[in-house]
Amino acid sequence: MAGGWWAKAQGGGMLLALLGWISSCVTTFVPLWKNLNLDLNELEVWNMGLWQVCITQEEGVVECQAHGSFLALPPELRISRLLMCFSNGLGLLGCLLTALGLEGWRTCEDKPGRKRRLLLGGGVTLGMAGITTLVPVSWVAYNTVLDFWDETVPDIVPRWEFGEATFLGWFAGAFLAAGGLLLACSARSTRTAAPLAPACRRAPTAQGLAGGHHLHPKNADLVI
Repeated sequence: MAGGWWAKAQGGGMLLALLGWISSCVTTFVPLWKNLNLDLNELEVWNMGLWQVCITQEEGVVECQAHGSFLALPPELRISRLLMCFSNGLGLLGCLLTALGLEGWRTCEDKPGRKRRLLLGGGVTLGMAGITTLVPVSWVAYNTVLDFWDETVPDIVPRWEFGEATFLGWFAGAFLAAGGLLLACSARSTRTAAPLAPACRRAPTAQGLAGGHHLHPKNADLVI
């Protein structure tokens, strides 16, 4: 029963980690971190991401333009781009380490201690990936809220709002952190078949004594 529970916990943690890593990669590259609706032209919707700005028109035509310069970006976008790329790399590394440490894989099957370390290291790495996803997404969202309620900006100026990638990034970070925590908690020594104890040699019976030697009753239990 315990072994089945551990296997299910590892499978669930791995599934959460994979979903979180894929969602984090999608969040990194889609231009949906911020949305802007122009009051003067409601037929256009502006979307901003870490890499480009896109304009979606009513006809469904999408025009995208990459950011001109990395140094010209706001600090939160520059650092968020680096952190998200770092998170994607950590997520991939964590999934690989975890896969090698799962009980269902035969890798290092004869070395349970190594499998446990791989599983624990993969869980910790996935947890770090979740944190490095949540930090930039939350930072951009925080600055978006500050800019939206900035009283120094005239009301006629359009305000950026949360995009779909913001919510996807929060889910991705939560999935990575939860999956990493579950995998790290389920890390334990892999069950291996215990080596069979050498069979104890019994005291020879009277019929098996070749020379008819007799053992003193007090010393019979010393023969092994």
